Amino acid sequence: MNSDRIAGNWKQLTGKVKEQWGKLTDDDVAVIEGKRDQLIGRIQERYGIAKEKAAEQVAAWERGL
Repeated sequence: MNSDRIAGNWKQLTGKVKEQWGKLTDDDVAVIEGKRDQLIGRIQERYGIAKEKAAEQVAAWERGL
């Protein structure tokens, strides 16, 4: 699933996002609004990992959709 489709289906995907990254809060998910760069930034912040690692996780998650 590409970034445009993720943004368009964000409300349906929020559960999967929170399942994958349990440290993200409802507020985090609301702020992200399907924006890939916002998702990467929030994962980086909550998990204390490098931006590249967060981007790899998001890319793997996208491929699994």
